[in-house]
This record gives sequence, structure tokens and C-alpha cells, in this order.
Amino acid sequence: MDMVEKVRQALLAFGHEDSIAEFPAGTHSAADAAAAVGCSVAQIAKSIVFRAGDNVILVIASGAHHIDRNKVSSVIGQPVKSADAAWVQSKTGFAIGGVAPVGHDCQVTTIIDSELLSLDPLWAAAGSPVHAFRTTAEQLIQLTNGGVAEVRQA
Repeated sequence: MDMVEKVRQALLAFGHEDSIAEFPAGTHSAADAAAAVGCSVAQIAKSIVFRAGDNVILVIASGAHHIDRNKVSSVIGQPVKSADAAWVQSKTGFAIGGVAPVGHDCQVTTIIDSELLSLDPLWAAAGSPVHAFRTTAEQLIQLTNGGVAEVRQA
């Protein structure tokens, strides 16, 4: 099963509508995604993967913000470091640019930046650099069992 289909199945299993759309112009970066989808960069719910030892820490944040790794470390209670593309794909199954909030090949600890709570709708990657799905912050919290925290850079 390809990763887009895996995301679709995960969404449907949680009772989320199949809102996956293909954007041939690409959604590799938050700016690309916003231009393709037709929303603000802030409404792109980007998925950033960090490593805490061998554990995957997924931070979902507004495309308009950078993540403060020290804040992420504080939230989970252990140091995190950046994850390289090969590690991300080997652990999650997703290539950089297509990492979705759901459908991972491994256990993931998810943190949702509190900034997303004020934005609606949101668009998140759906398994490839040309697919995204429409959702809300509340749906993301339910889908991922994610904790909400302020982890963006000030």
C-alpha cells in the first residue's frame, strides 16, 4: 500500500472524512503547500520529526513558525535532536515533504503547537509531497492523541 493510501485508511479508521487532495504543483514546503492549496502559510500544519534516542517525536506546527527544540525537549522531558531524512523514512515510512500526522510505521509521540488551535481549516501532508488533507486542530488532536503545547520559537 502506498503511503497516501495508508494515510487515507488511517483517517477513515478514525472517522475523519477522506479530504485528501492532490496538488501537482507540490506541497514540499509550507509556502509551496499554501500556494497549491490556496490558504495562508499559517494554515499549513507541518509535520516535523525529531529524535529522542530511538523514539520518534512528531511536532505538528503552523507553517508560519519555526520549532524551538528546547521547548520540545521540555515538553517530553528528554533531549531531542533533528532527524535526518533517511532515519525519518526508515522509522515512519514517510519521505520528508510528505510526513503525515497519521499512518506511521512506528509508535510516535505527537506534540501539537498551541498556535494551531486558532486556525481553521488546516491542511496537513498526506503521505507524499503532492498530497494534503483538510482538517481542524481538534481533529488533529483526536487523530494523533497529541498533546498541545507552545513549542514555536518566540
